[in-house]
Amino acid sequence: MDVLMLSRLQFAVATFFHFLFVPLTLGLSILIAFMEWKYVRTNDEEYLRMVKFWGKLFVVNFAIGVVTGLTLEFQFGTNWSKYSEYVGDIFGSLLAIEATLAFFLESTFLGIWIFGWKKVSKKFHAWCITLVALASTISAFWILAANAWMQHPVGYVIRNGRAELSDFIAVITQKTAIMMFLHTVSAAYILSGFFVMSISAYHLLKKQNISLFTKSFQIALYFTLIFSIFEVMQGHLHGNMIATDQPAKLAAADAHWETMTNAPQSMFAIPDEKNERNAVEMFKIPGMLSILAFNDPKAEVKGLLDFPRDERPPVLLTFVSFRTMVGLGFLFPMLMVIGWLIRKRLLDFPLYLKVIMFALPLPYLAIELGWMVAEVGRQPWIVYGVMKTADAVSPIVKSQVLTSFFGFLILYTVLGITNFTLLAKIAKKGPAKITAEAIKEGGES
Repeated sequence: MDVLMLSRLQFAVATFFHFLFVPLTLGLSILIAFMEWKYVRTNDEEYLRMVKFWGKLFVVNFAIGVVTGLTLEFQFGTNWSKYSEYVGDIFGSLLAIEATLAFFLESTFLGIWIFGWKKVSKKFHAWCITLVALASTISAFWILAANAWMQHPVGYVIRNGRAELSDFIAVITQKTAIMMFLHTVSAAYILSGFFVMSISAYHLLKKQNISLFTKSFQIALYFTLIFSIFEVMQGHLHGNMIATDQPAKLAAADAHWETMTNAPQSMFAIPDEKNERNAVEMFKIPGMLSILAFNDPKAEVKGLLDFPRDERPPVLLTFVSFRTMVGLGFLFPMLMVIGWLIRKRLLDFPLYLKVIMFALPLPYLAIELGWMVAEVGRQPWIVYGVMKTADAVSPIVKSQVLTSFFGFLILYTVLGITNFTLLAKIAKKGPAKITAEAIKEGGES
């Protein structure tokens, strides 16, 4: 492997590992805020226990997520210096806003929330976690806006041999940024809902803290039901956008080789990149791809053969990632609808609880595959149509990247084991009992 491939692998490892933590931060903070406001309004001790239990899990996840995020920032200078030099005026400004505004707000109020139980009023304490949730969402927007610009660059000019920002508003309000934000954040909320439901299901099956975990399950169920249905609808609109802006990605995601109208979609296919065809195609539905791409069965869909070989994304990886992600995307609302129908009799359906408990890895898988489609499907471009990935890598030697690559693997392995061990230990232990003195920790409202 050369420096380019090693640098891509290193960044991929860092990104995918970091993204194990970000989605849970986004959604769990909202759920905890809802639970705490329920406590403030009802003064029900059970909601306080819920907040403290889920809050412990949130803090562990947040801390590891911050550590893993720092390594990504450094790689723009170490492994991708040519990229940073060429588009840093645009990309850097978005990340700077995220760090100075959103992350500062998020970390400040999280610190008050963690250490302020005995020092601030209950209402102010609830506002702190609410602001953490808001700041997390704002942080996600700026990062996704930066990535959206790489997918669909707007608001820039080429000057002095580099891309320079010319229209900041265009960058942050473009359709790609809004669609990516809605799609990714909704996926994060689904993952967070499954996290709460899975742990709640474990305790319900053990007949532990039945009332508390029934309420936790139901809160997460409603939350996940809403966003899993929204994700399916928004995912279709996202596909329409990709068909227009990145036709090669769409073609790779569906292993579509020949440009045609009334383009069919195969329910099962095995791409053969070497021979530029599909080795196997089964259950073709005429016009379906045209409908999915342009909402018109007669629309023309460009095939991979219309793009030079060196401008096509890896087909098999993009295709498998996309199909699996979509399949999971339809599975989640189905599971939530079943849960909604039995929400008042959860203990009577242990099989459903077991399914939800063991389904926890699936939203993690779906969201990682979504990033795979977004990033691998954009190749060979690092900034679509503007700069190729091969032109963005730093002029460093292979041994340097090998050293850092294996260093990151070791670091992430240790962090991953530490994180999931702590989360499992806290989750299995369950919520602590709340004494009368502890109930007063929030102070007077």
